Amino acid sequence: MPLKNPDAIAALVSALRLVYGDEVARTMLLEGMSLATLLDAMFSAPIAHRDAVRYVASALDDFAVTPELGPVWHLRYLYDDEPGSFRVLDMEIATPAGTLSSNDLWLRLPV
Repeated sequence: MPLKNPDAIAALVSALRLVYGDEVARTMLLEGMSLATLLDAMFSAPIAHRDAVRYVASALDDFAVTPELGPVWHLRYLYDDEPGSFRVLDMEIATPAGTLSSNDLWLRLPV
């Protein structure tokens, strides 16, 4: 199956490999990880914070997400508390059934 956002997936894979090593990164991609774990890896990688957020948001379309989100959902960003800050610290997904935190979302890259 072709990826919708191959550049974003490549950036995520690179960050996971850098932070966790090849074998663990492969396992995480195939067996799954929480969105929170992915964000931690991306924020630990040597890339700009804004790029990390952009890559994660772009790559979500390529992941199998559990629980099933349904056709209507919205990605929400949680920002740093400093006044005027646009630094994203976390993401959550709002659905008609409720809001899921980054710890509640399980991501797996279908092969």
